[in-house]
Amino acid sequence: MSAISESISVHPCYSAEAHWKYARMHLPVAPACNIQCRFCNRAFDCPNETRPGVTSRVLKAEEAAALVRRVRESIGNLSIIGIAGPGEPLANEETFKTLKLVGGEFPDMTLCLATNGLLLPQRVDELVSLGVKYVTVTINALEPQVGAKIYSWVRDGGELLTGRDAFQMLSEKQWEGLAKCVDEGLVVKVNSVLIPGMNEAELPKIASRASEAGALVQNVIPFLPVNGSEFEGRKSPSRLETNQVRGECGRLIKQIEHCARCRADAIGLLGCDISARFY
Repeated sequence: MSAISESISVHPCYSAEAHWKYARMHLPVAPACNIQCRFCNRAFDCPNETRPGVTSRVLKAEEAAALVRRVRESIGNLSIIGIAGPGEPLANEETFKTLKLVGGEFPDMTLCLATNGLLLPQRVDELVSLGVKYVTVTINALEPQVGAKIYSWVRDGGELLTGRDAFQMLSEKQWEGLAKCVDEGLVVKVNSVLIPGMNEAELPKIASRASEAGALVQNVIPFLPVNGSEFEGRKSPSRLETNQVRGECGRLIKQIEHCARCRADAIGLLGCDISARFY
């Protein structure tokens, strides 16, 4: 078994078999975000809600490391430590402090990170040096006319971009960053939010390009309307619609079909969150 295959075999987000056996833990240390997706409202938090971008508490790096210690003592099958928000991990320096602390104290844990990709090209080397092995890049469109409908704005340094200019900046960085991750030997997953009536035709194109670029898998995530977001009135895709798109994409790149749309503070097995025990 290759090193990557062996690693994936204990990674619940990449392996349908592993998600019944191995636990993961998300550390909510990254509140700030440098883009605004029209389907996102991070200010809305329900303790019983399971979706990305939600956490009941934001931690500092030292608090996150202490929490990992507590969880390790309680959960014997913890294998993955990830940072997935509630904002954009690469736009928060606390992310890198946390990776350094946790990676140094728990070298047997696999480190993961999810990103919108805007800052990925300039921070890949740092992620590698800190021991990150898995990176997820969320890519929801390829065509500027579609991307401009999904993203409200993108902040590049001190410049705020909107419309097609915003999306084109983001898209260029996403694909550049993905390629750099692959070149550095990181395992890459592409998340794509399926928004009915907007980007169905885009997702197979993303699947094809991601496969050609060296990504391992794609995760088609059904859109969920969120209170207070610009897309709160849009409908979610049906199971049939989701499966149809996954089928098209699956002919181009392996699909993840057991995603639990985890919170930014999730702990435990996929679909069996026990974070309330530790917060």
